[in-house]
Order: sequence, then structure tokens, then C-alpha cells
Amino acid sequence: EREGIQIRDSTFGLEGILAGEGNLTYRKPTTKEWEDIQFGWDTLATLGTLDIGQCVVVKNRVIVAVEAVEGTDGTITRGGTLGGKGTVVVKRTKPHQDLRFDLPAVGPQTIQSMVAIKASVLAIEAGRTVVLDREEMFANAQSAGIAIIGIAPTDLSPQAVSSNGPLR
Repeated sequence: EREGIQIRDSTFGLEGILAGEGNLTYRKPTTKEWEDIQFGWDTLATLGTLDIGQCVVVKNRVIVAVEAVEGTDGTITRGGTLGGKGTVVVKRTKPHQDLRFDLPAVGPQTIQSMVAIKASVLAIEAGRTVVLDREEMFANAQSAGIAIIGIAPTDLSPQAVSSNGPLR
């Protein structure tokens, strides 16, 4: 930038592949799952200030796995081993993350990892999470009964998420 070259956020021009806000599948999280989403979301905000992970796996308001060098799918697998059926996966950017270089991403492999451990919800940050092969990912989640929720960075509440079915 000192040389006059403008570097834009990596989200520039990617609106079509970023997660939307709201229910992205027909299944909605239960009240208990929302508690785990909130807990994971807040935990990631705190851990992110230390530049630790973009993903956590939560069960009954306990963090059972934090993303490290193994990446999201490895974290999900480890979290499922520890938390078992019904775990919640939360993925978001870190506070003050430089979006020019690093965005969270999910795709069919994420759902495959979740199916393998019988996870129930994937909560991702709307507008800041790349969704790869979105139709396949959402179809796989639908058939497995996994809820996918796109959450605005500024408002995390069940009321803020539309109840009108998939918004994608």
C-alpha cells in the first residue's frame, strides 16, 4: 500500500460465494443448540484476540475442540470423538482479522466430517465465510438433518435469524 497499490479485502467481488445470513437449511437449531452456538461464538471472539483458531466444537456449553494446525475438518473429528452426537460446530473470523488474506471456508467436506461424528449444527459468519460447492453442501446437510446458520457479525440471537427456511 505504501507503493500506491490498493489491497482489498478478499471478500471483494465474492458476494456470490459468501454465506448468507439466517437459516441456510430448513432445520433450525433448538434452544439448547443456540446456547452452544452463543457460547462458541463468544469463545471464538475471545480466542481470536490471541490469534487462536477460527473454529470450535461445542457440546453442552463446553468447548471440546479448538481449531489448530489440523484445520476445520480435523477439529470437527477431534471434537466429535470427545463430544459425541449432537455437537455444534462454530466458525467465524477473528476480531481484527485481515480479510485481505484469510477467510474462513466451509464446503461439502465440512458436512461430511460433521456427518461422521453426528454433529447437529454448523454456525458460520455471514458475509465473511466462503461456501464452497454450496448446493452440494446444503443438500448434504439437509439430508443429514444438519442445521446451517449464517450469523451476522453484529447480531447473534435466534430472533435475528429468519424463520422462513433456507435463505442461502
